Amino acid sequence: MNTAAEVIAHLNLKPHPAEGGYYIETYRSNGTIPANALGRSYSGERAYGTAIYYLLTPETFSAIHRLPGDEIFHFYMGDPVEMLHLEPDGTGRKVILGTDLQRKMRPQIVVRGRVWQGSRLLPGGRFALLGTTMAPGFDFADYVPGRRAELIAQYPKFEDAIVALTHA
Repeated sequence: MNTAAEVIAHLNLKPHPAEGGYYIETYRSNGTIPANALGRSYSGERAYGTAIYYLLTPETFSAIHRLPGDEIFHFYMGDPVEMLHLEPDGTGRKVILGTDLQRKMRPQIVVRGRVWQGSRLLPGGRFALLGTTMAPGFDFADYVPGRRAELIAQYPKFEDAIVALTHA
């Protein structure tokens, strides 16, 4: 597969309705965790776990958002992806998902629950195919979009990245 369009067609990816990019859920466990076992961060029961394929192109990005649980990203193919993590304590960092370990890229990155996250291809990239897994499983009810002005006020050192990873 040499192009994003080929990967999108082959894996039957669809536009992600909340965050941007393309995705398809590949796994959702049949079992569920009851709401009373999850704590106040969750509004109801959740699947034990979920997994998706996720693809970025130069025209897309993963808009800054947060989830209550940990999300593990896996790099499968394509070009490196820059991720922004903004911690609840006001600190932040950028990490690179990719396969060039000598350049400090990582093929797997964990985003802890309640950490603001967003990502995009590094300049010049054509596409990147990633996967994510979550336990408890993902539910759209848990997705909290980032608001540009609020994030810049809390994380002023990351203003340029926040602007690039938000829609206003």
